[in-house]
This record gives sequence, C-alpha cells and structure tokens, in this order.
Amino acid sequence: MFTRHYGVWPKDLPKTLTLPKTSVFTNLAISAQRYPDHTAIVFYDSKIRYSDLLSEVEALAGYLQAQGVQKGDRVLLYMQNSPQYVIGYYAILRADAVVIPVNPMNRSAELEHYIADTGARIGLAGQELAGFITPLLATTDLQQLVVAAYNTYLKVPTDLDLPAEVAAPAQPMTVPGCVAWEDALNAGHTPGEHTAGPDDLAVFPYSSGTTGAPKGCMHVHRGVMATAVHRAFWNLSTANTVQLATLPFFHVTGMQGSMNSPIYSGSTSVIMTRWNRTTAAQLIERYRVSGWTNIVTMAVDFLSNPDIGQYDLSSLTTIGGGGAAMPKTIAEKLHAMTGLDYIEGYGLSETMAATHINPPNHPKAQCLGIPVFDVDSRIVDLETLEEKGVGEVGEIVSRGPQVTVGYWNRPAETDAAFIELDGERFFRTGDLAYYDEDGYFFMVDRVKRMINASGFKVWPSEVESLMYRHPAIHECCIISSPHPKRGETVKACIVLTPEADSTTTVEDIVAWCKEEMAAYKVPEIIEFVTELPKSPTGKLMWKALQDQEWKKQS
Repeated sequence: MFTRHYGVWPKDLPKTLTLPKTSVFTNLAISAQRYPDHTAIVFYDSKIRYSDLLSEVEALAGYLQAQGVQKGDRVLLYMQNSPQYVIGYYAILRADAVVIPVNPMNRSAELEHYIADTGARIGLAGQELAGFITPLLATTDLQQLVVAAYNTYLKVPTDLDLPAEVAAPAQPMTVPGCVAWEDALNAGHTPGEHTAGPDDLAVFPYSSGTTGAPKGCMHVHRGVMATAVHRAFWNLSTANTVQLATLPFFHVTGMQGSMNSPIYSGSTSVIMTRWNRTTAAQLIERYRVSGWTNIVTMAVDFLSNPDIGQYDLSSLTTIGGGGAAMPKTIAEKLHAMTGLDYIEGYGLSETMAATHINPPNHPKAQCLGIPVFDVDSRIVDLETLEEKGVGEVGEIVSRGPQVTVGYWNRPAETDAAFIELDGERFFRTGDLAYYDEDGYFFMVDRVKRMINASGFKVWPSEVESLMYRHPAIHECCIISSPHPKRGETVKACIVLTPEADSTTTVEDIVAWCKEEMAAYKVPEIIEFVTELPKSPTGKLMWKALQDQEWKKQS
C-alpha cells in the first residue's frame, strides 16, 4: 500500500472509509426521508424539495418498468444539466437499470454506436437534442424516447439570463415513439421493489483509447458510491452545503461532484444548463454557494469578468477541479479575491472521478494531489512494470473501490487494462507521472493517444473513423496542436482522394465535420498533405507528426 502521503493527510479525516452496502438510489431515498422539505435543486431560481424529487423519480421509474425495462437493462440519458437529468438518472437506478450518460454534444453517427453497443431500447432526451436521435428510432433497436423540455421546470419568474434551450417552451410530440416527459410522469405507474445492490451495474460512462470506438466503463453501485462518499467527507459537506453545478453531469466529475455527492449529503445543487460567468456569479451571491467544482477554463473565464468585483463571493469555502493544470497567475488571482486555494484533483471515466485530490490545507500547485481514501497508487515502468521510486517517471496504476470492473463487451481490452502488483489488481491509467517525497503525484505526459482541449477529451482514432466517412478523404491522421486558450486543439492531416484533390476545400471538410460530430471534436486546423508517414510495417506514425507540429508551433 502506498502510504508516503500519510504525512500530509487531512488531520480530521480517517484514511479508510466503510462504504454503505446499498445502491446509489438509496442515497436519495434516505435524504428525502431525512430532509423532505430541504431544497435539493435550484434551477434558475425555481426550487425542488427532496420529497418532490423522490416522488418524480418514483413516477418515472414506474413508467420505465411499465415499458419493459428490467434489471440490468441499459437506458440512454441524453440531456444537458437540468432537473430532468437528475430525475432521469435516479429513475433509471430506481428501476434497477443502468444509466448510459451520453455527451449532449454527440450527434447521430455517435449515438448509433451507443445504441448498438449497449442494446438500449429506451432513452431520455432533452427537447433540443431530440432531433439528433429520433431518426434512429426507425433504424436501430431504440424503440422509445422520453423527451423533456427544461422550461417546464421553471416555476417562478427569474431575472437570470436563460440559455435558449431552457427558455424554449415545450413542443408537441409528433414523431412515433416519442413521449413527452410530463406524460410519462403522469402515467400513474408505480415501480416494483428496488433490488439493486452494491455489486450490481449502475453507470457506464464512455471512454476510448487508441483502438477505435468509445467503450463503456462498467461501474457498479459500490464504485459510484465510493467517490460520492469520498467527496462528501473530503470537503466536509453537510445538508447545509450548497454546490454550484456547472460541469456537465454526463462527465464523471460533474456527475459525482455536483449531483451524486450532494444527494448523498442531503445538500443543495444550484444547476446551470450552460456556462455563463455572470449567471454563475449571481447564483453564488444569491444562494450563498459554498462549493464549486469546475475546469480551469471556467475559472479563467469567471475571473476575467470585468464586473466580478461587484458580486459577494464570500460564501465560497471550496473551489477546485481538474481537466488541466491551473496556471499560477490565475490561482493567485483567485486566492487574492476569495482567500481560497484552487484544489486540483485527478481521475478518469474508468475511476468514476477522483483517485487523487490535493489536501485542502496543504495543496501544491499544478499537482494531481494525493491518493484518496482506500486508493493505492503506484508508478511503474512502462515496459517492465517494475515499481518506480521518488521522482522517477512512469505510468500511474491504481486500485480502489471506484475503479471500473471492466469494459462492456470487451474482455480483451479489460484484461489489457489491468496488471497484478503485490498480489493485487491495479488499473493502468495510461498517464505518465511521478511522485515527490511527500507523496504528491505530478502529471508528465499521456501514454494514451488523447487530446485534452479545455478539459474535453478527444480521442483521435474515434475522430478519424468518423472522418473516413467523407468520400473525399483517402487517409486521415488526427493530432494535437498547441493552443493559447484551450491548451491544445485538434488538427487533421488529410490525404484527399485523386478525384477530390482539386475541388475539396478546408471549409468543405470543416462544415461536414460540424454536421457529423460533437463541436469539441471538430478539427480546428486542417492540413492537406500528399502522404502520411508510416512505419515499415505500414503503421501510421502519428507521434512523428504530432512532435513535428509542436516543434513547428513553438
């Protein structure tokens, strides 16, 4: 067990936690019983009590079961942050089913993969996204879509700037197989006994790597419970804590830090559907927000607001996140304004958010943090898998209650993702790092071929497979390029077909990509080349191209 960090461990916290032997849904049932009249959600000034939240979860769970959803079935959740997202998430768990959180930036081609891979026959979608998935009701195994208009949860007037999709009124359901959210809730169905336990499947956040299409990280209730409970204890959360929810709930950091952990504590989540720095400041002041988990680019934008000084931010007691290292100048500005250190952490879709967090009283800048409760992390040699010592660079491998049990329908990839060390099973993160004398971990590079653009993870092989659908593309290689604001951005090196060579433009490719994939995956830079470098065995030498790009830009 790695214990070097025990010297800086928060003095008021135990080093191990016994997790509840219940499902994640049970956290909501317990909080609703303890705090029935307490506000669970604030949504642009409209409030939902815990008792009402549970009531709507029960109604939707009953509807799902009436449509044939059984234990272990996968249900798509394709929405932006909203009360309906929370209700949908917990209703799926209440029905003993598995949540498939889908990035709302994904489009039809990507959705096709999720449906085929999971076998999902029913989904929950935001009204503004329905048009991307309804065509698949006729061409895939998806049979029904429950469509939610976020506007219906605005119960009181507000002076806040509403995103367009929140302001939009509900539209009538005209597509066969589509059901309005309110009709599903008002159908009068009661769910059967809740039987899911700690070892049953709960959530499949999707991740990817160098081998193609995204893959589902199977998490059981015990694993989702772990980081929800860990976070509550690490931040000393109570029912009086108020969390600003700006990170997307489909992503494990937002899912755990701003939804599941607050529900475990019985505290309040102030939900934003889209990021707006002025609205965020207004909500912090108006609802005395105490905690805010974000990504660095949000913090940078928030502090860049020329009017930020006019808002009362004194209620904040914790602010932090990850996705990229926090620049020193921004951290200093944050500290000067709030007196708070930005607490950085580290985790993956495969670990259901954090395995490492900086201790609140002893954070280090641009640092992943220390292993949290019951997490054993080591640094090993990439080739020999021998354990490394202080200051030596190698791959992070971790074990703990939050680590995925494997990849859905991918036994070979599951086997390759784990190693045995000291008789225990450790997950290979694919990230290069080192630890210092005090046991703090520092990121160096990524083993996996991944682009991190403002915290959004872009998997080159997935983008390449989508781009090969374009009839003018003969060969394609996706690499990263340095970017002053995003850290890095997506670049496509393309060999056109002979027929398209003289007629296809960069603008043609970009416009096509915007129609076919999520906006953050669309290549910002496109370069037409006559050939791509390959090894003697014909393998694409992407790293040579990427190294050349970074050297050229620097």
